[in-house]
Amino acid sequence: MGRLYGAEQIPAVKTGADLLFSGLSHSWLTGARIGLMTNPTGITVNFVSTVQVCAGLADTRLTALYACEHGLDGELQAGVRFGDRMHPRLGIPVFSLYGEHKKPTPAMLAEVDTVLFDIQDVGVRYYTYASTLFHMMEACAEAGKRLLVLDRPNPLGGDEVEGGLLSAGYESLVGAWRVPVRTGLTVGELALLVNSEMEVPCELDVIVMEGWRRSMEFTNCGLPWMLPSPNMPTLDSVRVYAGTCLFEGTNVSEGRGTTRPFEWIGAPWIEGERLAERFREHKLEGVHVHPVYISPTFSKHAGELCGGVRIFVTDSRAFRAVDTGLVLLHELASLYPEQFRWLEPPQPGSRYFIDLLTGGRKVRDVIHDREELVRLMEDWKAEAEEWKERRKPFLLYP
Repeated sequence: MGRLYGAEQIPAVKTGADLLFSGLSHSWLTGARIGLMTNPTGITVNFVSTVQVCAGLADTRLTALYACEHGLDGELQAGVRFGDRMHPRLGIPVFSLYGEHKKPTPAMLAEVDTVLFDIQDVGVRYYTYASTLFHMMEACAEAGKRLLVLDRPNPLGGDEVEGGLLSAGYESLVGAWRVPVRTGLTVGELALLVNSEMEVPCELDVIVMEGWRRSMEFTNCGLPWMLPSPNMPTLDSVRVYAGTCLFEGTNVSEGRGTTRPFEWIGAPWIEGERLAERFREHKLEGVHVHPVYISPTFSKHAGELCGGVRIFVTDSRAFRAVDTGLVLLHELASLYPEQFRWLEPPQPGSRYFIDLLTGGRKVRDVIHDREELVRLMEDWKAEAEEWKERRKPFLLYP
């Protein structure tokens, strides 16, 4: 763990931002105009923002900032679009990559030589930050710009992998590449892998962390936890997210508007005790679900009393978030066939959101059939093992 010496913390892990702040040099920065893609998680162990770090680099000029979903300051709820603006203190543009454009335009990169990326990812395919990074990589390749990733820990460690691979034709901002639900990679490792598979790769490098090992969860790193988005407040939220985010594609609340987002799921027509009893029959390891009744303050079923269950992770090593989410979906679809439903596509011919999340339509097709669901879960485990082999050349940490 990190230790405190006066006001200075000595971390067990030094992130790319920490190394840059402590004086690490890189040839792509010397004499360069730089752009920075970041949010409040771009912070050093001593609580200096990466914006401040980059603005203070010698012989380097910060000329642009890039904001992903939730905004540069992390103030916006999921799905809220926003436009470009000028930074109030630095007087440089803050370009939105979650508004009219998801991929930077040539004009957004015109005054930049090197783009830096410093955002705390959660290692789950649905999370939009990595997808936005992939779009930046494409734009940098087309514009002849360099991209430097300041690496950060995968908060759940780098050993475990979960979920099936994204199928062709289901690419979106909640899944932009053929990767599993839970990648088991840092964002730097993931960028290297995807860049190697792009038709036109960009000039990419990673400032590798010091002290991080694949077995380490975030709580072992000695680093401050800044919530990566408004509904990802704690590591407990991150642990279950790969499974309960699937409820974003349904009429069941995934816990937004409660004090336990993604740790609780519910709806007015759910009997929490009945759902918990049915869930326990599957005998999944490392998890307990407990009936809890809540009235969300916003988002789905705001102001309504909802029955549901809270997910407790009792053994983080044995816990499988994706399997947990699939079993809960199966039981709700079986127990409440008249009430449970998938959210309809926003327009005719577009994809169901659950299909974009799961990377195909198989889950929607088999969720009512327990034998077919078990077969799907086994297939996804096999795909996860294939992924472990595919990722090997890009592992940066022991």
